[in-house]
Amino acid sequence: MNPDDFPSVDADVETVTPETVKSRIDANEDVFLLDARAPGDYEEWRIDGETVTSVNVPYFEFLEDTPDLGDVPEDETVTVVCAKGGASEFVAGKLKNAGYDVEHVERGMQGWAGVYEYEELDVDADATVAQYRRPSSGCLAYLVVSDGEAAVVDPLRAFADEYEQDARMLGAELTYALDTHIHADHVSGVRDVADATDATAVLPEAADARGVDYDTPYETVEHGDEITVGDATIDVIHTPGHTTGMTTYRVGDVLFTGDGLFTESVARPDLEDPEAAKDAARTLYDSLHERVLTHDDAVVAPAHFGDGATTADDGTYTAELGDVVDSMDALSMERESFVEFIVSDMPPQPANHEEIIATNLGHEAPSDDEAFELELGPNNCAASQEALTE
Repeated sequence: MNPDDFPSVDADVETVTPETVKSRIDANEDVFLLDARAPGDYEEWRIDGETVTSVNVPYFEFLEDTPDLGDVPEDETVTVVCAKGGASEFVAGKLKNAGYDVEHVERGMQGWAGVYEYEELDVDADATVAQYRRPSSGCLAYLVVSDGEAAVVDPLRAFADEYEQDARMLGAELTYALDTHIHADHVSGVRDVADATDATAVLPEAADARGVDYDTPYETVEHGDEITVGDATIDVIHTPGHTTGMTTYRVGDVLFTGDGLFTESVARPDLEDPEAAKDAARTLYDSLHERVLTHDDAVVAPAHFGDGATTADDGTYTAELGDVVDSMDALSMERESFVEFIVSDMPPQPANHEEIIATNLGHEAPSDDEAFELELGPNNCAASQEALTE
């Protein structure tokens, strides 16, 4: 339903921003959420947290009479969320008139998808390294700033303007926008950043070989290349497995591992070619053991974080590589055991991944609004965490 289609409710309902909800969660405050979306949408993707209690009561149950609300507390604030903000305002109005202390989330889950956070890493590098976090999907991007120059790694199209603004706040101009691979869960911002600045868009050579067709000029890099950003050097390490083009970048002691290795999981190997998932898993094993785990002094800075990820002391979703190895049994397995383990229990594929891949290859050109809609939902680019830790 469109917001204008909901019945009018005579109630003065307070509106809360998605950023405020996130700040409460970060402060470990108790948050009670009533999610008014359809059950299927709720099961696929919702706001979670250690102090979050969430129940699903679809908005259509409120269209006639107020339904049974036995799970909804009467002695604490109820925060109602929906897809875009219209249904939640309607439901919150009904609850207000029923005597509940209630508020609704501005712009709903679309607003939640617009929350983007910045945190600098405490690392050893000739550069300032910052992590961007998108809580709604777990997407991570990075800014590397050194001596007046900056590079952004795995930028998102939806937030392309923020990278330039933050670089300038740090006294730098963007000179590079790099992708680690052709992403399947979000629309890349490398072209948007390059078009809006003097930055050079950069793709791994093996990713370009998948048939990239950009109007924006770009350069390619391959294993062993170096990119200079101010006084810092970004080393290029080809680490295929998640995709044929998957590439890790290293600056100082930071490994930007993309979707190859996460702090709590490893890549799924089936998104580029489901029929070749086992072969890709073998390639992933080789990449991890020959080109990633050999950097024993490094900090893993992945392109995503999942439900099982915890923050480091500096507040970022990063981890010492040694700690990752110690905590993940799959990284100590023999090659064929690893392959069978990884392909045995993979999660559902990312929502709209085929359209997103086509967009990131330059084969489709959705508008900004259409691209944002494609990204809504969980990323699901990692192998099942439960399989890795059992």
